[in-house]
This record gives sequence, C-alpha cells and structure tokens, in this order.
Amino acid sequence: MSVAVLPSHHARLRWQRPGVAWLLAPAVVFLGFIYALPLLDLVRISFQGPTAFAHFARVFAVPLYWESLVRTIGIAGSVVALCAVVGYPAALLIYRSTGLLKTVLMGAVILPYFLAILIRTYAWMVLLGRRGPINQVLQWLGLTDAPAELLFNRGAVLLGMTAVLLPLMILTIYSGLTRLDPAVLRAGRAAGAGPLAVFWRVLFPQTLPSVAAGGLLVFVSALGFFITPTLLGGPGDQMFAMHITQQSDFLTSEGFLQALAVVLLAITLLLVAVASRFLGLEFIWGGQKLPAAAHEHRGVHSRLAKTLHTTLADSVGWPLLRLLGRLPERVGSWSAGATGLGVVLVLVLPIVVVAVISFSSASYLSFPPPGYSLRWYRQFISDSGWMTAFGTSVGIALLSALLALVLGAAAALAIVRSSFRGKALVMTLLVSPLIVPPVVLGLSLYAYVLRLDLIGTVPGVAMAHAIGGIPLVVVLVAASLQSVDRSLERAAAVHGAAPWRVFTQVTLPAIAPGLGAAAFFAFLHSFDELVLSMFLAGSTMSTLPLRLWADVNYQLNPVLAVVSTLEVVLVVAGISFARRTLAGRP
Repeated sequence: MSVAVLPSHHARLRWQRPGVAWLLAPAVVFLGFIYALPLLDLVRISFQGPTAFAHFARVFAVPLYWESLVRTIGIAGSVVALCAVVGYPAALLIYRSTGLLKTVLMGAVILPYFLAILIRTYAWMVLLGRRGPINQVLQWLGLTDAPAELLFNRGAVLLGMTAVLLPLMILTIYSGLTRLDPAVLRAGRAAGAGPLAVFWRVLFPQTLPSVAAGGLLVFVSALGFFITPTLLGGPGDQMFAMHITQQSDFLTSEGFLQALAVVLLAITLLLVAVASRFLGLEFIWGGQKLPAAAHEHRGVHSRLAKTLHTTLADSVGWPLLRLLGRLPERVGSWSAGATGLGVVLVLVLPIVVVAVISFSSASYLSFPPPGYSLRWYRQFISDSGWMTAFGTSVGIALLSALLALVLGAAAALAIVRSSFRGKALVMTLLVSPLIVPPVVLGLSLYAYVLRLDLIGTVPGVAMAHAIGGIPLVVVLVAASLQSVDRSLERAAAVHGAAPWRVFTQVTLPAIAPGLGAAAFFAFLHSFDELVLSMFLAGSTMSTLPLRLWADVNYQLNPVLAVVSTLEVVLVVAGISFARRTLAGRP
C-alpha cells in the first residue's frame, strides 16, 4: 500500500510546488517598467515647481479646478445612486429568471458592457437629439409642440453615464447573488417570514458587500469620465478629467498638468484603500474571499455594519415593511420585473436605434428612417480614411492582444498554481490598471513613450493598450484554471508525465475556451481604446476610435452608425464564441 501512496504524494508535491511562481516575472516586469514607473514619474514631475506643493496649491486655489473637482465627485455620487437603485432590481430579476429569459436578460447586460463608451454615448446622442426617437415620441403624445432640448445638460450627462456604467453595477450585484446559499432563503420563508421580510433581513444584508463593491467600481470609473460629459453635457457640466485633456495641448502646463492628474489619481487610490479595509482587495477583480489581512480587521467592521443595519431596520425597515405588507405579493414582483425590464430597454434600445439608422437612405440622422439603403455601408468601405483607420486599429489590437495574452496567461497560471506570500498584492498590481483613470495613465505614458521614440507607432500604442488587456486576460484565464479538474492533472503526474506535458496535454485543452475568450476581449479592449490613443497616436496615426471621436465632435451622420453597428456585430460574435467561459464552464 505504501508503494501506491508514495508516488502519488510525490507527484502531487511536484505539481503543486511553488516553482511556477517565476511565470509572474514577465508580467510584473512589463507592468513595472511600462505602467508603474511612468506613474511614479508623473508624481515626481507634479512636485517640481517654485515649491514642492506649488502646483497643487494652484489646483485647489483656482475656482475653476476646485469647482470642477467638487462637481465631478457630485456627479459620480449621483451616478452610483442611480446605478444602485435601478441596477439591484435588474440583477435580482436575472438571478430569479431561468431558461431563455435569463439568457436574454444576461445578454442584454453583457453586450453593452463590452461596447466602447464612445459608441454607447453616440447612441444616446442619437436618441436625445432634436430629431431623435424620444423627441418624436414626446411630440406624438402632445407633450411638447417643438423638439425639446434634451442634450447638453446635466440630465443628459447623468443619463448617459448611468447607462454606460449600469452593466458594471448589475454584473457585480448578480455575482454576489449567485454566491448566496438558497437554503438560507428557504429557511426564512419556512419560519413564516414574508417575501419582504426575507428580502430585508436575509437577502439584502448578504448582498450589501456586492452593492458596495459595485458602487466603488462605478464611482472610481465615473471620476475619470470625460467622453460622455464632453458629448452630452454643457459648459456647466465640465468634469475634472476634461481639464487634463485640455491642458495637455499646452506645453507650458508641465508640472501643473501632472498635478491635476495626481489629484485625480490620489482620490481614486484613497477610495480603493478605504474600500479594501472593508471589502478586501479582491473587490477590484470580483474575488470571493477576503485576504488574511482583511479577516484580521473584519471583527470591528462586521460589528459596526451589523449595528448600523439593525438600527436602520428597526427605525425605517420594519415600519416600511408593515406598510408595504398590505399590498399583494404580486405588486412587488411586478414592480421588480418592470424595473428590470426598463433597465434592459435603457441598455439595449440605443444600440437597436443606431443599428436601424445605419441602414437609412437619408443624408441626415432621422428615426425612423424615411427609407432603407446600404449607401452608408458602401460609403464607409469606399472611404480610404475610414479603411486606413480600421486597418491600423486591427493591427494594433492584434499585437496588443498577443502581448496581453502571453503575459497575462503566464501570470494567471502562477497565481492559481502556486502558493506564496502576498498573492493578493501581486494580483492587485496585475489588475490595478482597471482602476487608474485612463487620462492619468495616458498622460503618464506620453512622456515615457516619447523618450522611446514610439509616439505614433503601432508598437508604442499596442504596448500601452496591453496594460489594460493584461487584467482581462488574468481574470478570465484564472477563472478557467480554477474550474479545471485537478485530479486529472494529478493522475497524469502519477503516471510519470512531466509538468510541461501535464500542462500541454491536460491543462491547456481544458482552458482553451478561456484563452480564446481572453484573447478576444484583449483584442476588443485595444480595438476600442480611445483615451490612450489620443495621447500616444501623434499627429499622423489615425485609429477607428480616433476617427469616430473626430466625426462625433463635428458632424453626426449615418456613417457613424455604420461603425457602431459593425462593432456591435463584432462584440456579439465574440460573446457567442466565449459564452462557455462567460457562463462559468470550462
């Protein structure tokens, strides 16, 4: 019996030993030199001036910047509140749905999530325009005599930003709902509690960490927004990130420009640091477990949260439940269903409208179109400017995806298949580009890429885009690796297979769908990237997002709808290809 046990034990140790941790080195070195060092250099330059804090004093002394910072925080907070209020019912509706309905609802959320922000913002410009569907409905109902001014105001900014960031909130809350133990909910109902009481006392408290994580991710993302406010807002809706892009055109702004970026970065990192004390660092990438450091401090936090929740429940919750309890149960179900359906329409309707307009025969934006034609598709294909931009974007995206896949997959293998101290911190470094505002990253990379003489080159832009692609690859490949049956790997090792053979013959085929999905989403991330390209493309390079950005700012015609529709088709095809991985299956 000992003869059978010893080889198995030896093979298990050989496969699980921490030797694969060295696979982290390429990704860590790449991000260290291409990502972390430029950010540190950005901070260094921000302190260069007559005094160390001279530029920062100007940021907070000039009303233009201070008011913009306060406005940005206010808008971001409002967007978080809107996303939470409408996103929770939508996530709950998806969680409780089954079969085809669940697939449709999930697809309606995932599709906009992977579309470029510029595409989704353009769709809302079409919807809210003077000749857009919303104005036409208002006039048809007799609510207005003339087209209402729905664009270029705070309401349009809040609506556009909420629609863009809502999928992030829904998916985060839904992830928390899927981790609930259904037996606990059934026990509450069996004990005689009504649906509202079970929700308030059992379900909602257990999903609060997911709501908080979604709120933090939405807030941090909203802080760095400038595309949506620029296109949908007016002069009074200028957000802080917009000043960074505007100041970047002036060479005399060096030092002060970096100070603006550091202020935005510092606020973001401060929020993440505070959130990590309560949620753990894993909330950034959707991890399920708190790190040991968080467990050490969670006692006080848990008691505080429990006290606050009990006070809120006793003073507000139960009186409200008694009032709502007089209503029939189906009223609550209908309300949640109607809210969820409304959210889906908000996410999908702009995409549908843009797709229809792309086939318009009119020479201007109009919905419904007076007729249907392929004239705008032919114009897009025959326009050398668009085709050149398209080809450049494809080339950059292919190179960036390849770089991100190689570095990210190796890092994911080291994270999942090795054991070492500080794993959570390393994982945080790998996914941290997800939380750094793009304008800050773009500004920091500009000086670095300029010194390498790679401004306006495919390698230089692809290298920058890979910074954002690596986190996507790490998360997707790590999820695929965790779903692999380890007994198959151990069995192969027991029969004498070397670690490399175990990987190529057992592990690699099992994670192939995850690798394919990771490669596609890294490609899509680069293909859609606008902000970094604005800083690094130079005056000669034109990518598809840059060309689309230029045209959206100066003219709106159905060619832009063609570009948007083609990207929707690309995303749908990619999601269909990656559906097994997105559904959590190997």
